[in-house]
Order: sequence, then C-alpha cells, then structure tokens
Amino acid sequence: MDNFEHTTVLLHEAVAGLAVKENGVYVDCTLGGGGHSKQILSELSSKGHLFAFDQDQVAIDFNREKLAFALKEKKLTFIKANFRELNKQLSDQEIKHVDGVLYDLGVSSPQFDNAQRGFSYRYSAPLDMRMDQDQSLNAKQIVNEWSYAELVRIFFRYGEEKYAKSIARHIEKKRELAEIATTDQLVEIIKEAIPARARRKGGHPAKRVFQAIRVAVNDELGALEESLTQALEMLDVGGRISVITFQSLEDRLVKSMFREKSQMPDLPPGLPVIPKDQLPAYRLVNKKPIKPQPEELTVNHRAHSAKLRIIERIAIK
Repeated sequence: MDNFEHTTVLLHEAVAGLAVKENGVYVDCTLGGGGHSKQILSELSSKGHLFAFDQDQVAIDFNREKLAFALKEKKLTFIKANFRELNKQLSDQEIKHVDGVLYDLGVSSPQFDNAQRGFSYRYSAPLDMRMDQDQSLNAKQIVNEWSYAELVRIFFRYGEEKYAKSIARHIEKKRELAEIATTDQLVEIIKEAIPARARRKGGHPAKRVFQAIRVAVNDELGALEESLTQALEMLDVGGRISVITFQSLEDRLVKSMFREKSQMPDLPPGLPVIPKDQLPAYRLVNKKPIKPQPEELTVNHRAHSAKLRIIERIAIK
C-alpha cells in the first residue's frame, strides 16, 4: 500500500466552516490523504453520510484502511471520479440535495512526493502529471505535440509566466531534435529560456510552467467551475461550501463565482423595499479569505499560499 499521508491544510477552519449537522449529507470532493473526510466523519452520527470523491485510486485504497471505522458504520461512500461529475455521481446514489461540500484544491503531498508521477520539477521522472492515471492526456503529449500558440496560451493563462513565448519557442526547437520525455529535460529547457537575472529571484524557474502544464493536463479550472456550479445548485438551505485554494487563478475563480451568487442585482435607485425574488439566495460566510495561522505555517510550508472561502445558501428560488 502506497502511503498517502500528508498534513491537511486549514483542517479545522474548513470543516468548522461547513457547520456540520450530525445527521446531514456531506461531500468531500478531494479525498486525498483523508484529513478533512476524517474530521467531517467524526462530527456525523450514524444517520449522517459522507461521499468522498477522488480520481486517484491510490488515495481511495489508502483511505479504505484509514477510514475503515466509517465504512463499517456505513456512513461513508467512496466515489472514484472527477468532481466535475458531482451531480451525476450523486444522482446515481439517489442524492439530490446536500448539506455541505468541501474542496481542497491542488495536488496532494503524496502525488508531489512520488517522483514517478511527474508533478514535481525537483525529481527526475517521466513527464506525466495525471491525477487520474486512467486518462490518456499527459504532460509529455502537451510538451511534445501542442502547438507553439497553445503552449504560450497555457503558460500565460495557467502559470502567469511572463517568459511564456521564449519558453514555448525553446520547447519547439528542442522537440524537433528529440522527444522531451522527462521532468529534468523540461527544467533545463525552461532555465535556458529565462534570462539569468530572472532565474535568481521568485522561486524555482520551472514552478509556473509546471503548474500550467498540470492545470492543462487535468483541466483543473474547467473541472472546478463545472463542479462548483453543480454544488451551489445542490445545496439545501443552510448548507455551505468550503473551498481551499493554493493558487491565484483558482482563488479568483472561486471568489468571482461566490460574489456573483451573493451579490444584490442592479436595481433602480430609491426602491423602498427590495422584492423578495431579487434578494440573493446565498451569503458569503467570510468576506475576506481565511488564511493559515502562524503556528500552521511553521509546521507546514505548503500552507503558505492557502486561502479558504465559504458560502452558505440562505434561500431557494
């Protein structure tokens, strides 16, 4: 059994944000190491239930042992699927409404730490980066087969990489000579494409490109938007969604979707009473994102960029 342990970020804050009802129905969209799932399950009675999604079979196999107590009590169901299938998978379980949904986005520590998965620029490994090992598209295909224009687009959009054009051009030249097959080959190409002065600041020079390729391989932003849209619709009144993000692109998407749902529409000035059908059906639980406390930051360096946003459904229209 591969070890899938990792330190769960914002564990108590994210679960507290759900205001768990002991008999409620909850969804952990990102099972990973099982930290959030275990905390939610500890607050559920035998009548409550948790559905835990993960597209990585290693995570599910690991948690069959870690969360065996909940399986025995029949208050936990594992679902091996991308969380963009939230509605379909829960409908198959005859679930139409839920009391809370939790997302802990990004790559879990064990995926990063397993060199062979190809997520990290720190290890030499095959270019892979698939969260779902059954899907066909991987990082090697993107690097070797996608056009210069497509590479520039994802490096800019998903990695916010200002040297996107230079890096894409270097990749194009190198792959004409031989296939780019490993993470360390790609790291060297990225280093060559970035001016020396820029390489000396702002963290590892390959960080943004690796993030961009990973997001593209797994269609992370598309999946998140689809899943969040479904989760908001499935929430019962009083139900909440907690979302932990680790990068600005995800955080901006969550922030804008939550703001859209919780904002008042544009109304004519001077209305004495706002019509009930114009009132928002959701409210932001926290106006500003919740960030890890200093104590957590000292023990878990991966927590530094974490932000937690929470929304609650207050009406059904």
